[in-house]
Amino acid sequence: MKYNKVVLMLLSSFILVLAACNGKQASEPQTSEVDDEELENFNESGMPVVNEPITLKFMAGKGSKNADDYNETLLWKTYEEMTNIHIDWELVAADGREEKRNLALAGGTLPDVFYAMAIPNDDLLKYGQQEVFVKLNDLIEEYMPNLTALLEEYPDIRKGATFPDGNIYSIPTIYDPEFTSVIMGHKLWVRQDWLDQLEMKMPETIDDFYDYLKAVKETDLNGNGEQDEIPYGAGNITGLRDALKGAFGVGNRGYKHSYLDQDPDSGDLRFYPISDGFKEELDFLNKLYSEGLIQENIFTIDANQSYALGAEGVYGSTVFTSTESVYGEMGEKFVGASALEGPGGKAFNRATSPLAHMGGFVITNENENIPATLRWLDYFYSEEGATLFFMGVEGETYEIDENGDMQYLDKITNSADGLTMEQELAKYITYLGGGYPGLVKEATFKGAESLPSSIEAAQKLEPFMPEEIWPDFTYTIEENNKLSALQADIHKYVDEMQDKFITGTEPLSKWDDYVKEVEKMKLDEYMEIQKAAYERYKNN
Repeated sequence: MKYNKVVLMLLSSFILVLAACNGKQASEPQTSEVDDEELENFNESGMPVVNEPITLKFMAGKGSKNADDYNETLLWKTYEEMTNIHIDWELVAADGREEKRNLALAGGTLPDVFYAMAIPNDDLLKYGQQEVFVKLNDLIEEYMPNLTALLEEYPDIRKGATFPDGNIYSIPTIYDPEFTSVIMGHKLWVRQDWLDQLEMKMPETIDDFYDYLKAVKETDLNGNGEQDEIPYGAGNITGLRDALKGAFGVGNRGYKHSYLDQDPDSGDLRFYPISDGFKEELDFLNKLYSEGLIQENIFTIDANQSYALGAEGVYGSTVFTSTESVYGEMGEKFVGASALEGPGGKAFNRATSPLAHMGGFVITNENENIPATLRWLDYFYSEEGATLFFMGVEGETYEIDENGDMQYLDKITNSADGLTMEQELAKYITYLGGGYPGLVKEATFKGAESLPSSIEAAQKLEPFMPEEIWPDFTYTIEENNKLSALQADIHKYVDEMQDKFITGTEPLSKWDDYVKEVEKMKLDEYMEIQKAAYERYKNN
C-alpha cells in the first residue's frame, strides 16, 4: 500500500512538472489536435481552401422559406466552385431540430458539422466536455483570420462565447456592433400623420406618450365616424414593456437579460423585476391599459390578426422591427420615436448583444478536415463572404446603384412569376429563417432592419443605448441543473404577475406580497449562480 502511494505521488508530481514546463496549468483549456494529414491538402490562404475536392456532411436546420435542395442554390454552387468543398446537406425542418440532433448525440450517426441547428448552451458545454464537440480556442486563431480580427476588435464577443471551463465549442452569429438597427431590433413607432392631425410633436417623455395615446382614443382620426382607433396595438405586451424599460431605469444591460441588470446605485447584479423602477413601469402600463390606451386583447391576439389590424390603419403606435415590413403601405405612415424620458431617465434598453447566437456552427469529433471546415466558414465573416451569403453574385442577384449601395435585381423584387421576394430569394440564398453562423452587416443584409425608415429610427435611439450590453451568460453543468429548476418557478411566476399587474387582475397594492413570494422561491440561490456566471464573464 505504501509503495502504491509513493508511485501515485511521483506520478502526480511528474504531471505537475510537465504542466509547469508547458507554461500552463493542468486545468487550462486544451485545444483539439489537428493531424498532419489534415494539412496535406489544405491551403492556409486564398482559394480554393483545399486542392483536391472533399465532402463534408452537415446536419442543417432549414427555414421553411428556404429551398429544399441547398446544392441547387446559387450561393452554395458558387462557393463549392471557389473552395473545392462539397457539402452533403442533411436538411432538418425547424420544428424537428431538437429531436434530430438529440438522436444523433445519443448514439446515432454524427455529422461533421451541426449547422444552424440551434444547439443550446448547456448542450454545447455537456458534449464539449465529453469531447463530442471540438474545442476551438486556438483553432480559431490559426484558421479563422476574419473571425479572429472581429474578436480582437470586440473582445466582449469572445468573452461571451467562452464557457466556464475556458473553452469555445461553437462559432457564433455576430451582429456588427455598428449596425445599430439590428442591435436595436424592435423599436417604438408612432403614426406621423395622426400627430400632424392632432397638432402634436413626437413624444419625448412618457407623459407626452400618454397624452398622444389619449388623444388618439378620443379623436376620430381615420374619419370613419367610429371610435375604432387603437392607441397602442401589437401582437403582445412584451415589446412595449421592453421599449419603456429605459424610462424607468431597469433592464439596463440589454435584451438578452429579461430579469437581470446592473443596479445603478451599487453596481451589483440585480434581479430587477422586484425593483422600485419596475414597479413604476408596471404602474404606468396599468394606467394605459385601464384607460383603454392599449389594445384590450393584446395578451391573447394572434400575430397575424395584429398585422391585419395594423394594415387596416387603426393602430396609433406599435413596437416592431419595421412597420413597413408588416403593415405594407399603411406602415409607411409610422415614424420611429426617440427614447422616452421617465423617472428613471432617458434610455432605450431594448438592445441586444452583438453575440447574437451561439449554437449555429459546431464541429464534431467525426470531422477529419477541421482546418478546411474552419476556413470554409471564416469567409462569411469577411465583407466579401457576407456579400455572397446575403446578396448572392453581382449581376446575377444584385447590382450596385448610383449611391454605391447593393440592391437586389428587379427579377427578385418584382418576380415575373408573381412570387414574393422571399420566394424568389430562396432560389439563390439560404439565410431565410435565421440561425445561420456568420456576420450580419448593414451593407449586405437587406432585411427589415436595413430599410431607410429602420436606419433612421435607430439613429434616433443610438445616443440612448446601454453603455454596456451583456450577452447570455454561460453556466457550469451543475449550475445549469440547479438554475433550470429555479428559473422554471421564478420566471413563470414573475411573468404571470407582470401581466396581472398590468391588467389590474392583481392590484399593485400587493407588490410587497409579490416580492416576498419571489424571494421565497430561493431567489438567493438563483442570484448566487447568476453572480458567479457574471463574474466569470467579466474575467474571461
